[in-house]
Amino acid sequence: MKAYVLRETNGPESLKLEDFDLGTIKPNEVCIKLKASSLNRRDYFITHGMYPGMSLPSILGSDGAGEIVEVGEEVNELSVGDEVIINPSLNWGERDDICSEQFNVLGMPQNGTFAEFIIVHKENVKKKPSYLSWSEAAAIPLAALTAYRALFTRGGLTETDTVLIPGIGSGVALYALQIAASHGANVIVTSSSDEKIEKAKKLGAVAGFNYKDQDWFKKLRKEIGMVNLTIDGVGGESFNRLIDVTAQGGRIVSYGATNGVVPNTVLPKIFFKNMDIRGTTMGSPREFEQMLAFFEKHNIKPVIDSVYSFSDLQKALIHMGEGHQFGKIAIEFSL
Repeated sequence: MKAYVLRETNGPESLKLEDFDLGTIKPNEVCIKLKASSLNRRDYFITHGMYPGMSLPSILGSDGAGEIVEVGEEVNELSVGDEVIINPSLNWGERDDICSEQFNVLGMPQNGTFAEFIIVHKENVKKKPSYLSWSEAAAIPLAALTAYRALFTRGGLTETDTVLIPGIGSGVALYALQIAASHGANVIVTSSSDEKIEKAKKLGAVAGFNYKDQDWFKKLRKEIGMVNLTIDGVGGESFNRLIDVTAQGGRIVSYGATNGVVPNTVLPKIFFKNMDIRGTTMGSPREFEQMLAFFEKHNIKPVIDSVYSFSDLQKALIHMGEGHQFGKIAIEFSL
């Protein structure tokens, strides 16, 4: 089969399309012919060597959807011809509150979805929601699972919450907006782009603030009030402003830190508010099933920024690195 193999870390151009031996499936595995994949910031960081536990060579790609072409002898719940979606959260473990020490993410070190075929454990394969296209289905797994767990398991989302989502436009942030709005919460977003803020309002946000304005957080408190729950993947200096707008007993759930460390945090602002700051990553197999059921119940479709062909995968990653996208970047194979 053809696959993009990463052998060195000099950016997206380091990915080389090669012939790759997939190997044979184990009794509890299935082989999937991929119809579509999608990008995550993780993929871009790995091509630059900016990810813990680097192991090369490797085939990147955490998200994917396709058709089963072979099943292992111990697989009874899935059949050849089934249209499926892949859960990239590997070896999570039996507990939902924390992951096991063996937890890792599909697409390095285990070979991922930037390939024509993939072999995965049967437990990481679920039937594709029929209302979704291949690209839409492939855009869901990593980001939607992360958003779902951040909101419900770690964030304790309720219908009466005011939810803040900084840096709207990324996959996780947009899914958090769609999920929280579908649940009935009031959602506020921030961005450096007024255009992205307006797009977010069409998806259910009740308000948005441009963080280029140094007083954006003061305007938020005056116009909206305090925030019960923030879902943040940005970190950096702006994290302190999230603390400033958090209500008594509020929660901040952090799933990433694209802007780096948080400097000069004033701890009394945290403990006098009786607030919680919680971390989260990906999610359990149970949460993946719950997320899919929530999407089907509310007929949620991913926001797709752009679709590239498999042959243009490097260009897609370069586009991601430019940071202008609004929604997921999908990769379509020859359908």
